[in-house]
Amino acid sequence: MLKTNTYTFSFIALITLLFICFFVNISLGSVSIPNQAILKSFIGTLDHESWQYIIQNYRLPKAITAILVGSGLGISGLLMQTLFRNPLAGPFVLGISSGASLGVALVILGSGIFGGVFTTLLVLKWTVVIAASLGSFLVLLAVLLVSSKVRDTMAILIIGLMFGSITAAVVSVLSYFSSAEQLQQYIFWGFGSLGNLSWKELFIFFLIYSFGILLSIISIKGLNTLLLGENYAKSLGLNIKQSRFIIIIATSLLAGTITAFAGPIAFIGLAIPHITRQVFNTSNHKILLPAVFLFGAIIMLFCDSIAQLPTSDYTLPINAITSLIGAPVVIWLLVRKRKMIF
Repeated sequence: MLKTNTYTFSFIALITLLFICFFVNISLGSVSIPNQAILKSFIGTLDHESWQYIIQNYRLPKAITAILVGSGLGISGLLMQTLFRNPLAGPFVLGISSGASLGVALVILGSGIFGGVFTTLLVLKWTVVIAASLGSFLVLLAVLLVSSKVRDTMAILIIGLMFGSITAAVVSVLSYFSSAEQLQQYIFWGFGSLGNLSWKELFIFFLIYSFGILLSIISIKGLNTLLLGENYAKSLGLNIKQSRFIIIIATSLLAGTITAFAGPIAFIGLAIPHITRQVFNTSNHKILLPAVFLFGAIIMLFCDSIAQLPTSDYTLPINAITSLIGAPVVIWLLVRKRKMIF
């Protein structure tokens, strides 16, 4: 009973902190907007049309994107760490991010080899998103094909890493033959960005994200059983292949969609599950899944707020901020606890 009350208090505290981080994130930017105006924009229309436009069409979608990206990467990282029982596993171990990167590289860098075949495609706003999605999907198909033939879960992990190495090698070849301008475009995409989505794009992002979250919730019982080991899970009647298939699909939908819309964002998927386990001191996914959701959203909002550089016209790469802020936190938690809960 005491532990249940502790969890309830912790979740209330996290939800409160999420709302605070959400408001702070919206209040920051190169244009100074009073807090009263921000609050009023949620319930009505501001007289100051430029403030209303900035809040409704830039800051609000960006803050929502941060919540989706942070929670999605955190949950997909949790799924992978449990499936492979490996604390170093993250949402991109299956090569999903590498596949997305290859798709984008073919579009941005491909004209260096194919003589401008892809150059005209760059005028289309959705080109990069579609290319990243197709790259992720092709790698997903390969991983699913392998998972249907291989019984050993660790073999799938190794094969996923090999897919990542192959795609990275192809990207290196494309980079070698590309111009400085093309390389710069690709590097900027690799920095990650939360502020480039319109409401229409965000709606599509949310639909795919929601399906991935739904599959994650369906997998909770299987995830808890897999912690006991595959042999014991089989003795309890768990269909290992089916559970593994659902977990891989859920992770691919979350990680692939996030990479397609926001770029390859590091650290969050690897570290958030560890931070959550240390704070909540449990391996029960009924507790971990919503806790990871909240922690991921909060930390992503916090990192994006730091990246805003208040009173500055510049925005730092979100990838750099997530690693600079998050990695020391994980090191401190592990040193403080002196053991890794898994």
